[in-house]
Amino acid sequence: MKVPSFLPPPLRRPCLRSAWLPSALMRATLLELAILAGHVLIYPSGIASERRNPTTPPGPAPEPGDGPVRDDRAAGPAAPSPLAPSADTVTSPVTTLGPPSDDDRPPVVLMHGFIDNRSVFVLLRRALSRHGWHHLESLNYSPLTCDIRTAAELLARHVEEICARTGHREIDIVGHSLGGLIARYYVQRLGGDRRVRTLVTLGTPHGGTAVAPVAAAHPIVRQMRSGSDLIEELRHPAPGCRTRFVSFWSELDRVMVPVETARVDHPDLDAVNVRVTGIGHLALPVHPAVAAAIRQAIESDDSVTLGTPGVTSVA
Repeated sequence: MKVPSFLPPPLRRPCLRSAWLPSALMRATLLELAILAGHVLIYPSGIASERRNPTTPPGPAPEPGDGPVRDDRAAGPAAPSPLAPSADTVTSPVTTLGPPSDDDRPPVVLMHGFIDNRSVFVLLRRALSRHGWHHLESLNYSPLTCDIRTAAELLARHVEEICARTGHREIDIVGHSLGGLIARYYVQRLGGDRRVRTLVTLGTPHGGTAVAPVAAAHPIVRQMRSGSDLIEELRHPAPGCRTRFVSFWSELDRVMVPVETARVDHPDLDAVNVRVTGIGHLALPVHPAVAAAIRQAIESDDSVTLGTPGVTSVA
């Protein structure tokens, strides 16, 4: 089995045998509980959105045009978001006006999961910042958001604002769980592939998940279930989609049911699915080994195609 070249050498290890799973599941569960406890403590710090430096005025939008990117391929009843882009914007204090320098990396937008906020990316932001990424931004969307399409339109406006302010024509997105699904809808159905160079998803229900039937009372949870109108819409043809997809999925993810639903499986998308061993759903955005693989993925220029899987072992 060929392993994607963007994975760091220490992570190019074969998956362990199924006999290892019971003990690994117990360790992963304990780690999930520890991460959950820590996240509860820092969660309040991410409720309020960071504000842009008020001395930094927005510049003119670079090509391919002004305003949110729209596309006639969108089949859903997307309604304009009542939220202003600045209300939920998390922006690094380091910004660039005008055209970016040759060695300036594209901005990275971080999208959190269901009933979460930007605090989940504290460690990933720190890791990316240490390795040279200066434009790191998060989009806090409300836990009361009831439609993925509406959240995707908010993301579209947010991306246009970032491009106008930084001078970059393209960005990268890292989305955890629901955040990855919102970003995929934007890329695939709203023409966001003109802006998004690489979309990295972490435990995202690309094929819909059957977990938490009690929570299905929430409209956005129903959209994440297998067979929903939105999941079926993402199965529609997407010819010419320019975004590169890198999907990290874990065999110990208890939120993705079945676990393979976190894989991108679409004939028109340039995608690679990376299996992560040894950790669960909550650990994906905080584990240092996954962070290292994310860094390699968004700085790699390699062309990766669907059906070229890799294994990231963090056990």
